[in-house]
Amino acid sequence: MNPAVVLIVAHILSMVGFATFAALLPELRDLWRLSNAEAGLVASAFFAGYVATVSYWTALTDRTDARRVYLTGALLATAGGAGFGLAADGLASGMFFQVLLGAGVAGTYMPGLRLLSDRTSGPSQSRYIAFYTSFFGIGFALSLALAGVLAPAYGWRNAFVVSAAGPLCAGLAVFFLISKTKIELKAKKPFSLSTLFPVSSWRKVIANRAAAGYTLGYVAHCVELFGSRGWMVAFLAYSAGMQAPQESFPWNFAAIAAAVNLLSVPASIFGNEIALRIGRRQWIQIAMFSSGACGIGLAFCGAMHWSIVILLLIVYSMLVMAESATLTAGLVAAAPVELRGAALGMYSLAGFSGGMLGPLLMGVALDLAGGAAAGAAWVWGYAVIGAGCIAAPLVIRLFAKRH
Repeated sequence: MNPAVVLIVAHILSMVGFATFAALLPELRDLWRLSNAEAGLVASAFFAGYVATVSYWTALTDRTDARRVYLTGALLATAGGAGFGLAADGLASGMFFQVLLGAGVAGTYMPGLRLLSDRTSGPSQSRYIAFYTSFFGIGFALSLALAGVLAPAYGWRNAFVVSAAGPLCAGLAVFFLISKTKIELKAKKPFSLSTLFPVSSWRKVIANRAAAGYTLGYVAHCVELFGSRGWMVAFLAYSAGMQAPQESFPWNFAAIAAAVNLLSVPASIFGNEIALRIGRRQWIQIAMFSSGACGIGLAFCGAMHWSIVILLLIVYSMLVMAESATLTAGLVAAAPVELRGAALGMYSLAGFSGGMLGPLLMGVALDLAGGAAAGAAWVWGYAVIGAGCIAAPLVIRLFAKRH
């Protein structure tokens, strides 16, 4: 079996528990009598676990068999999902199991990308990476859909337990169906505490201007991506309140958000194909500026008919994803092979740290500009999370002039 196909399918399965809490947040918030802030803490705990461990997992792939790293991460994600379903009963326990889940997903996502990049080369490598990163959205949508089906029929605890089977199957598939290459068979470096924070390796990666540039671009991308995803349902609720009395959205907001997320998946793949033809740097500038500008346009149109709002939301989401695979493929191509694990670790750490900021920046902007019921506040919110992308062409030009 094609190892790239195995890794992409495993990637989707590893994400099955990613959005389970997000799908069931209102129910669990009320059941556990949490405030909205406390419910947000449980959701944020996933990213805390991811950010805290991703550099360790990916740097470890430079020192040991990446298949074993992947399996370990998958088992940890399984424990987080199953543990949440079996034992979570409030704020502290919910956060604990979300941290485990986030740490486990971190142990599969970037190590899986390392396994994929080591087994492909040339134009096919870029294309496989595009599929791999784009299918993050399919995994997210599948997680939402599965939770939405299972929880009403079998209860929220069973929804979490069933979701835990996804990463378990992913880990077993990668370990047993992916063969070792010369990279796994060669002598590995001994483990040391520097594996946790490979500062010396990161310095070498940063010294590579191209790798540093792709990493900085990924931070701006993640601020906008996770900021927009985190507030998508809230924006739809605002828009619904602005509709004419006889008009309303035809589906519930969560279903619309899931569908929009799924429809945006091909954008990253097609975007990478365009980048292969016109150049990565040029496409990144076009896509980033377009997504930032479109977000502001979407906010201005929030009071328009629901069909126009949904159409603009789809276009915006596709533009947000348009440069994702290109950035990752560029980083993989720019980083030296012996530093690829550390480079991917730093890249993911920086990006998801930016992702944690996105929802917060949007919320602060909304509060300062008049609250979520004010149309101008949404314009400022989307402007804030898209500022880095809008500025990308200028930053790239200034960076090129200096170097």
